[in-house]
Amino acid sequence: MDETMPRMTLSTAFTTLFGVRHPIALAPMGGSAGGALTAAVSRGGGLGLLGAGGGHPDLLARELPVLADVEEPWGVGFQTWATELRAVDEVLEHHPAAVMFSFGDPGPFVDRVHEAGVAVLLQVTDLEEARQAVDLGADVIVAQGTESGGHGALHGRSTLPFVPVVVDLVAPVPVLAAGGIADGRGVAAALALGAAGALIGTRFQATAEALVDPPVAEALVRGRGQDTERNRILDIARSSRWPSKYTARTLGHPYLDRWRGREAELAADPAAARRAYDADVERGAVPPSPVWAGEAVDLVTDLPPATALVSTLAAEAEAALARAAGR
Repeated sequence: MDETMPRMTLSTAFTTLFGVRHPIALAPMGGSAGGALTAAVSRGGGLGLLGAGGGHPDLLARELPVLADVEEPWGVGFQTWATELRAVDEVLEHHPAAVMFSFGDPGPFVDRVHEAGVAVLLQVTDLEEARQAVDLGADVIVAQGTESGGHGALHGRSTLPFVPVVVDLVAPVPVLAAGGIADGRGVAAALALGAAGALIGTRFQATAEALVDPPVAEALVRGRGQDTERNRILDIARSSRWPSKYTARTLGHPYLDRWRGREAELAADPAAARRAYDADVERGAVPPSPVWAGEAVDLVTDLPPATALVSTLAAEAEAALARAAGR
């Protein structure tokens, strides 16, 4: 971008709603998006979202205090199917700017969050969920495409065709695009599709503040999109309670090669499957946990501080939009 020309301002309905500088949100990844990463993204000008999972008390007690001194807006994201009102109420006591719900019926929680004066983000994976999100009064809707890392719809749609359909369906509710976005060009593409910003996971998972072990971070830096696979095998083998309608995209794993196409056989005896998996972990034959990663993992080449990464993504998005405009 020509440095003599004025910088573009990526002001959207999302940035206005939360008073953040950049149309970028941290995906609330369970086990990765802890308090330190959430704080770093918010301080960088995005919206950090703590990955609360099902809201286990120990997790909330450990990670929420990390955000006590964060002056910028931040939020918390829950796995809806695993969440209880108790956990939501505990989060609300810490005065977040937003609470996000993904995967399951958010109906029992939305009014409680709104009554506390807090914005609700609802992630959707199909158009029926998008319609429900509007009916429930979502302040922001996150349209997740199947390129995303971690869990997503078994029968979902790719981000590129899915996002603009959701944008048109739910207008004027702001939409964040999610799935396969790992650099500023992806953020620019989301804005071009009519979204008000991007929710980013894998790229932030590979940062200095993420709650991941060094081998996982190294795997993300080395990983390639063609190495990722969406499946239920690892949920079955680990006795995960995730509903079967959601599969998970991960990097390669020995169990994928061993059980691909034989999921029903693996699921026939869950206890035996878990014992075998634990035994393989114990003897070092398989890693202790999957490496959740989206198709854009090729763009992850380093482990920067998340605060700086937010600014980098925003600058890249500005440059990409300027190039598209012929500036």
